Amino acid sequence: MKIGVNGFVIARESEKEAQAVLREIIDNANPDAVKGFQHEVKNAGSASPEGEGNWAKSSFEDLVQYNDGFKTNLIGTPQQIAERIIALKQSGVNLLLLAFLHFQEEVEFFGREVIPRVRELEKQSQPAIAHVVPEALKY
Repeated sequence: MKIGVNGFVIARESEKEAQAVLREIIDNANPDAVKGFQHEVKNAGSASPEGEGNWAKSSFEDLVQYNDGFKTNLIGTPQQIAERIIALKQSGVNLLLLAFLHFQEEVEFFGREVIPRVRELEKQSQPAIAHVVPEALKY
């Protein structure tokens, strides 16, 4: 079985800068659109066997990126994001569906700064990256 997750990437030189971009995205979100989406997905979720669906525990902030993309926590420095990608992989994720605020510039930065770090971490032995898994997945 293949497992994929949606993720919104905010990769910056410092964690502080990345968190500031996240805060700006949330602060500038259209509250009516987000609340409308929240209402509809919670209604749709009530028809699921569990009675709540995927977005039942999603906050306003989570739903600013409509598929809970902030929950993967791919927000921070290139090294932090690479470690979180490895943690996702170690937890069984095979596919990342990624979104970026300014796609062209940010996907280039991601390819140049994050992907090489992911590849380097993959080369390391399992015990060396095992400590990353629990911490990196915290949101």
